[in-house]
Amino acid sequence: MTMTHLYDIFEARLQAPANGNPYLDVTLHAHFKQGNRSVRVTGFHDGGNEYVIRFMPDTVGEWTYVTTSNVAELDGREGNLTVNAARDGVHGPVHVRNRFHFAHADGTPYFPFGTTCYAWTHQPLDMQEQTLASLEKSGFNKIRMGVFPKDYPFNTNEPLQPMFLETSGGGIDFDRPNPAAFQHLEKQIARLGDLGIEADLILFHPYDRWGYATMTEAQNLRYVEYAAARLSAFRNVWWALANEYDFLLDTIPVETWDRFCHILEENDPVQHLRSIHNGDQNMNFDHRKPWITHVCIQNWDVKRTPEWRLAYGKPVVNDEPEYEGNIIYCWGNISAEELVHRFWITVMRGGYAGHGETYVDPDDLIWWAKGGVLHGESWKRISFLLKLMQGDKLEGLEPMGMHDQWPWSRISGARDLGGKVSYLYFGEHQPNQWTTGLPTDDGRYEVDLIDTWNMTVTPAKRIEAFVPHPQRHGNITRGGKADAAFGIELPGRPYLALRVRKLD
Repeated sequence: MTMTHLYDIFEARLQAPANGNPYLDVTLHAHFKQGNRSVRVTGFHDGGNEYVIRFMPDTVGEWTYVTTSNVAELDGREGNLTVNAARDGVHGPVHVRNRFHFAHADGTPYFPFGTTCYAWTHQPLDMQEQTLASLEKSGFNKIRMGVFPKDYPFNTNEPLQPMFLETSGGGIDFDRPNPAAFQHLEKQIARLGDLGIEADLILFHPYDRWGYATMTEAQNLRYVEYAAARLSAFRNVWWALANEYDFLLDTIPVETWDRFCHILEENDPVQHLRSIHNGDQNMNFDHRKPWITHVCIQNWDVKRTPEWRLAYGKPVVNDEPEYEGNIIYCWGNISAEELVHRFWITVMRGGYAGHGETYVDPDDLIWWAKGGVLHGESWKRISFLLKLMQGDKLEGLEPMGMHDQWPWSRISGARDLGGKVSYLYFGEHQPNQWTTGLPTDDGRYEVDLIDTWNMTVTPAKRIEAFVPHPQRHGNITRGGKADAAFGIELPGRPYLALRVRKLD
């Protein structure tokens, strides 16, 4: 009897001839059964005479399985396994919860605080070790990374190996995946999982000189199915259909992007998160489509986060609010202070943001492209914000108002779904006192002043609530009374926040 743990990978390796091209010619599936439930899993060829079935169990107890294949040696193979409780610290795959937020399968809330290292798994092995060491101390719990190598400014070196096998003429045969390359990718995904980091896998991108971006439609469809077969059993995988899908529309039209999602739905029994990322800020994908699980965008105007929530009705992850750095391109030369500021705005308006670092390096060893070592300052402050949210045991922050409502067009405020914690973030504003958004009842509250850059939390001083002079707008009179039960004295400098916790 084979034994495994909840949310771990069960793997069955089967032997059969590899005549012709198994990638094109062999179909292999397994049906895993527990009681009246049956889960269909797609298998794959892993080089030589080896074929693999992978399964991530999502319930404990006894399971049986049987294979189906057009190859006699692979058809009708049976087995069983016992699934024990999850190992300590393993919470399962991430899914959408409470409409605009995320949680692991066991219900543990998950707040995506990610970074970008597009081609880190294609760099020299010692640099990959550096990347993992940096990630371990960074506090990031998600990383955007490409399956394919990348050809782009600051990212022009050859990858360790192609993702498909080379031909005798030195080209690439896109009908023959390279098992060694995918095995290496899997190893690094598993190591990320051990660090508690989700692998947001980018399946396609336009920045290419090897031919990955110009495969035929049939090759693209097979590749997506193969990726699902190989990788869906890893609990920490997310599917990012594209980085900047709109720059590929001349070769991959919208209806084909939709088909990719359907293939993932059909071949990923875990139903990992699925998203697609834009390049042009006016080319957001139609994230309302039911096969898209959450909004992934690139946009510097982070105060619009509530607008995107309203437009799409799904979690918003702004993975590129621009990057901390000093390269020539405007998307990669904002200050650390500004990136931290944009993180706070995004989170306090009900969304999530992504980090990237693009400091010039004489050898083009830039984090956003290749990983390695973090040189900036924003990552520490981003980790500080995540720890605050986790320490407060939040379920998900909901914005206090829309981006076009006063005063939420200027400052940012959010309340936790649990009802006991709220935040106010003043950003570039530096008031000497504040009332709006504070409790309207004079109950038992703990109010803290947060310095978002210096990463300090200190008790805030309560004062009498400010009463604004009545303002007459035609027949309407505003003001004349306080809008909170009490006010808070502030030191009059920017990038401060307040945290209000209701005491039992």
